[in-house]
Amino acid sequence: MILITWNVQWCRGIDGNVDPARIARTALELADFDVLCLQEVAVNFAGLAGSRGEDQVYELSLGLPNYAPVFGVATDLTDDQGRRRRFGNCIFTRLPVVQAFRHLLPWPADPTVPSMQRLALEAVVEARSGPLRIITTHLEYYSAMQRAAQVEALRHLHDEACGQARAPRPGGDPGEPFDVAPRPASGLICGDFNFKPEDPEHPRLTAPFDGETPRFVDAWEATRPGEPHPPTVGVYEKSWPLYCCDFVFVTEDVAPRVRHIRVDSETQASDHQPIVVELGD
Repeated sequence: MILITWNVQWCRGIDGNVDPARIARTALELADFDVLCLQEVAVNFAGLAGSRGEDQVYELSLGLPNYAPVFGVATDLTDDQGRRRRFGNCIFTRLPVVQAFRHLLPWPADPTVPSMQRLALEAVVEARSGPLRIITTHLEYYSAMQRAAQVEALRHLHDEACGQARAPRPGGDPGEPFDVAPRPASGLICGDFNFKPEDPEHPRLTAPFDGETPRFVDAWEATRPGEPHPPTVGVYEKSWPLYCCDFVFVTEDVAPRVRHIRVDSETQASDHQPIVVELGD
């Protein structure tokens, strides 16, 4: 299974152009992927630099006809015409999606900095090796306090899912909302975490759990031990410092299946660089 994670900055490239078709085309050029996890996807947000208010989920779908979109809305506002403005994360996959979850993350008050509602989008996909939970997220940039709370929420969501996997609930008849669908302990979480490898949020996210819940492992560190993370921001957008804030974390049972991981440092279709990871069956 090949997965790409990429903060696409509402499909805005270094050249200032907003071009969802370019994002789709670039992703397809990067790899013959099964799953594409995107952060900062916008619908009807004409106020974003370079945007005309396009429906980026729809336009990305046009360029990815063999992939089904799962959109998770974090920010949901009205415009002056009563229409919804939506901003969040999107998963495109050609694997069957067993079920999907949209987890709003904590947003404790922090009047010292700007911030926005954040989301963890989860899709359980049917991979060749069995069901796998895929979560993509984008944590708060400006507020360290909010970001720390969001890391704790991600840990709680993972622990909760693992508890359900160990002790599945009784289900109703097929086709009813009480019907039970797979939600395994095995999974990965990827996206723009807005922390650096050396920041305290990184070891907190990968810290062990009490009991039987498998911990998260940084896929880069598992596959390339001792090799520094390459930068994922600031490569071409020189107003940003040069560092890594985009990661793929896998549960420790999945870590041995990580065959390869790389950061593409060539594309300028966003201010972030995409990460490509391959898992063995």
